[in-house]
Amino acid sequence: MGRERDHLYITVPNLFRCPISMDVMRSPVSLCTGVTYDRASIQHWLESGHDTCPATMQILQSKDVIPNLTLRRLINLWAQSHGPSSPASSPSLSSQHLASLVQFLSNENETEKFSQNIVHSLSKTADFARVGEENRRFVANFDGFVSAIVGILNREGVEIEVLESVIKVLDSILPQSGVNEQLSRFIAKSNGSYLASIRLVLQKGSLSSKIEYVRVLDSIALDAESKRLIAEKEGLLSVLNDLLSLETCQDLYGAVFSCLASLSVNRSIKAELVRFGLVRVITSTLLNPDTSTPLAEKSLKLLSTIATCAEGRSAISGEEKCAEAVAERLMKVSRGATEDGVAVLWSVCCMLGDKRARESVAGGNVVAKVLLVMQSGYGEGHFVRRMCGDLVKVLSVGLGLGLSGEGIRVMAPDNRVVSATIFMSLLPRLPCSILSFDTPTDTIVSGQRLLARKKLVSSISDTNHASGRFRPSM
Repeated sequence: MGRERDHLYITVPNLFRCPISMDVMRSPVSLCTGVTYDRASIQHWLESGHDTCPATMQILQSKDVIPNLTLRRLINLWAQSHGPSSPASSPSLSSQHLASLVQFLSNENETEKFSQNIVHSLSKTADFARVGEENRRFVANFDGFVSAIVGILNREGVEIEVLESVIKVLDSILPQSGVNEQLSRFIAKSNGSYLASIRLVLQKGSLSSKIEYVRVLDSIALDAESKRLIAEKEGLLSVLNDLLSLETCQDLYGAVFSCLASLSVNRSIKAELVRFGLVRVITSTLLNPDTSTPLAEKSLKLLSTIATCAEGRSAISGEEKCAEAVAERLMKVSRGATEDGVAVLWSVCCMLGDKRARESVAGGNVVAKVLLVMQSGYGEGHFVRRMCGDLVKVLSVGLGLGLSGEGIRVMAPDNRVVSATIFMSLLPRLPCSILSFDTPTDTIVSGQRLLARKKLVSSISDTNHASGRFRPSM
């Protein structure tokens, strides 16, 4: 029995796994941060709008990827030593095979003959395309292939196993330039009739197929017309929302959140998402300590989209811990996601003027976080800087600084006291002067008044104000 297990289970070295998919890398490439990923996974990450390294969350100075040939040779050697069934083994596909497949799929009279043979053929094509960029380009650019494969979605009576195989192929060639544009055109020409097949798989397909179909939907929502067509397809938004209550997979949640954010092009769609109770789902996701950073970023993106309508702002205000959950994620996600979080807080604390929301984030050191965001390279007049300034002002007033006599502690997210330079930039936006709580050192006088927009008698440093505690003088 033990010998059988040795054949069934293969220990894969962690170095050979992609940090995103956790599968053996077929085409390892490295980012400028030095971290290596599978090409298909990292391209999908970058094309989804991210500007950070998934593993380190560093902002990428360059999005160029460099093939890691040494690691690829090591993976191939390891694959050969574990037999031909290794996941790193590259499948082959001939032009004749694709030509026959296109001819078969293009024949509308062959629908009844679809069987496990066609499922196997489509799966083989998907595996081939996922191996690397050259394979993907070969499949995607093969004459008539994309139109033939998409045409299956517009047929009636196709078994769900075939539809799942179709989406595996489409998902595998999506990163290839021009594929999503072709898909979007086909959907538009059919007036959305293709979407009925997609809805069927979202309701009855396997988990992996659901994720792939949602990703395809997201990728073909290229312009306002395609987004409207998808969003207004009867029951499709509801089906997407239902996935969040029926499944717990973070990859599925991330795909759905990203898709819904893309589809939310007008107020009616956003209002419908609010009626679905999506704000509560997003809040739970942000509060969950096990939520991955990419999923948290997509949650903030969708929430910031919802916050642009009155119904969304009202729902965020009414969800007790939503603002608090958003504030907690600031500076722990990418720059773009942090901006989304600031936009959400600004919408409810400033635009809506919700006192309850201001109070809910009062104890979370939000002023310091917002202040750090404001000092993160945004020039004067930048909309993010303006939102941060508004937030600092209303949160400082809302906190009732000085009324309790306890003061406010200004800390960075990693528990370092923020620099005196950053703290001083807060003063012009406060409606009062500030007194230091610290025991004086050097030439700083105890209780010295720090006047906004005024030069101090002596410098303020992190050393002589090490506690970072200040109180206002009303």
